[in-house]
Amino acid sequence: MKESLSHLILASASPRRLALLEQIGLRPEILVPTEIDETPNRRELPRSYAQRLAREKAKAALSSPKIEDLEGDCYLLAADTVVAVGRRIIPKPEIAADAAAGLKLLSGRSHRVYTALCVIGPNGKQKHRVVETRVRFKRLSRPDLESYLSTGEWRDKAGGYAIQGRAEAFVMNLSGSYSNVVGLPLYDTVQLLTGIGYPVHFDWLNPK
Repeated sequence: MKESLSHLILASASPRRLALLEQIGLRPEILVPTEIDETPNRRELPRSYAQRLAREKAKAALSSPKIEDLEGDCYLLAADTVVAVGRRIIPKPEIAADAAAGLKLLSGRSHRVYTALCVIGPNGKQKHRVVETRVRFKRLSRPDLESYLSTGEWRDKAGGYAIQGRAEAFVMNLSGSYSNVVGLPLYDTVQLLTGIGYPVHFDWLNPK
C-alpha cells in the first residue's frame, strides 16, 4: 500500500505527459517545469541527447523549493522526447517555417522517436531508460502540409507534429510504444517507478 506521505513529482508542464499518467491512475502531486538549455551538443546523437536532457531536467527539478518543502518520500519523474531521421534531430518548432521544414523531412519516410526517462527515488537512487519507437509517414501532399500547419498543433512538439491529433492521419506504420510518441512510454514509466519503490497501484486499489 502507498504511504500517505509518498509524493509523485513530474518534472514537466506538459499536459500530454500529465494526461498519460492520469490515464493509468497516476496523479502527480506537484508539477515542476524546468528551464534548461536544449541546444544539442556538436555531433550529439539523438538517443544521447534525449538522455542528457532528461537528466538535466531531473537535476533542475530537484532544486525546486516546491520539493524541498515536502515531507515524506518524493519520487521524481523527468522525461524528454526527441524525433530523429537518422542522426539528424528534428527540433521543436516555434514558427511555421521550421515546422514545415521538419515535416517535409519526415514526409514519405521512417523516423525514430526516443523518449528518455529519469526517475529519482527518496534515497537519491536513480533509474534511467530510453524507449524507441519507429514511425513511418505517408508522403505529404501540399494540401496535407498547408492544412496541418494551419492547425497550430505542431507548435513546440517534438518533430513538429502531435500523433494524438490530426497528424495520426499521416502515420502509415508504427512499431513500438504509441504513448512514447505522445511523450511518455507508459509501460516503461511504470516499470521504473515500481523498480525504485513507488507503489503505482495505490490509486487503483483506493479510487477517489
